[in-house]
Amino acid sequence: MVAIGGNSLLRDDRDVSVAAERETLKETAAQLAEMVADGWRLVLTHGNGPQVGFNLLRAELAAKAGLLPRLPLDVLDAQTQGSIGYLIQEGLERAFLQPGMRRPVAVVVTRVVVDPHDPAFENPTKPVGPYYTDEEAPRLEQAEGWRMVRQPQGWRRVVPSPKPLEVLELGAIRTLVQEGYIVVCAGGGGIPVVPEADGTYRGVEAVVDKDLSSALLAEAFDADLFLISTAVERVALDFGTPRQRWLDRVRADELEEYLRQGHFPPGSMGPKVEAVLRYLRAGGRRAAIAPPHLLRAAARGEAGTQVVP
Repeated sequence: MVAIGGNSLLRDDRDVSVAAERETLKETAAQLAEMVADGWRLVLTHGNGPQVGFNLLRAELAAKAGLLPRLPLDVLDAQTQGSIGYLIQEGLERAFLQPGMRRPVAVVVTRVVVDPHDPAFENPTKPVGPYYTDEEAPRLEQAEGWRMVRQPQGWRRVVPSPKPLEVLELGAIRTLVQEGYIVVCAGGGGIPVVPEADGTYRGVEAVVDKDLSSALLAEAFDADLFLISTAVERVALDFGTPRQRWLDRVRADELEEYLRQGHFPPGSMGPKVEAVLRYLRAGGRRAAIAPPHLLRAAARGEAGTQVVP
């Protein structure tokens, strides 16, 4: 199970074009192709934060101009799962030409069940979309029912980030893996849905953490390795201070204690560490956190932060 970080998709905020995404993906795709050449079967997930943000901005501009209505987050999640999944699929197919090993790649639009009574719904904290003025924010709160928070650049909408409970398309993903496919799924953490009384599911305005959904999938597949791609070489204690210390190999209980001590902030390394611990508590064999250019080495146990039970 490989959770592809946002830096594998967009590395420069000044160039957010599709061409830039394709170029950035080359490095990660090459590493994943080499992992396949080493004998790994892969299930991939990916982030979608910037891409959803761009689409929210486009929708907002269209709404202000009276051209089109705003789009709900669950629909935007589905759109970005398709578009980013397509780019990853395209990049992998090209990368497979180098080792000379072709593998079919499938993209699955994925729903993830969340608890409608999750405390996150009472305390939304995840910022999404563009910034608004002092005049726009209260009007949108009333008209759209949004929760808004004041930030230095202006007002911004915040949404809940509930815990993932179940991946609805797990059976389809499993069948594709058994048929030899590399599967791209649960993009952006999956489309958050809640169960209805009639047995169907309804999308909700929320954001599910991609790494936690990836851990849920890694657990379901009994994956031999859960690998998270991120922007730094390894996990660090006291990151960004004179006391900074890299972690090369660490036991899960040690990592949990470091998390409890506050070494890993909620907005950055914290969710990745929580996801790794969730996977290992469920019986996982090994996890690693590493940058895109070292994914193959990390899979071999030679790079990144290696986390063992």
